[in-house]
Amino acid sequence: MSKFINEFKEFAVKGNAVDMAVGVIIGGAFGKIISSIVDDIIMPPIGWLIGGVNFTDLKFTLPSVDMGVEKLQSATINYGNFLQTTFDFVIIAFCVFLMVKGVNKLARKKEEAKEELKPKQPELANEEKLLTEIRDLLKEKQS
Repeated sequence: MSKFINEFKEFAVKGNAVDMAVGVIIGGAFGKIISSIVDDIIMPPIGWLIGGVNFTDLKFTLPSVDMGVEKLQSATINYGNFLQTTFDFVIIAFCVFLMVKGVNKLARKKEEAKEELKPKQPELANEEKLLTEIRDLLKEKQS
């Protein structure tokens, strides 16, 4: 049992697990912010532009069924809520795309900066290149 606990401690303390947990928590909070932006800022003007429609109220009501002894209540297909959720997803996906694109750009700049700091080998002069070729040819003849 202690081996299991030690393995769990090692996993939980690893940087990747902690980073992943932080990412999930931040992602959940980010999703709530985006949902609020969509629900409270973006969708009301769109609904107003198309005639005062609240997307979450859009639904198709199926007729009720009379079974003789009891009557089944009518069901609704809430396609407005689906549209709202789909719009949330598109905005979140776009924001994540922009964030990943920005992070990749920063990582690329960092790599370029590292490359610039690396010592460059000096370019050989023509005479040195010729001498190197002659040396290599002489080595081949001796072999």
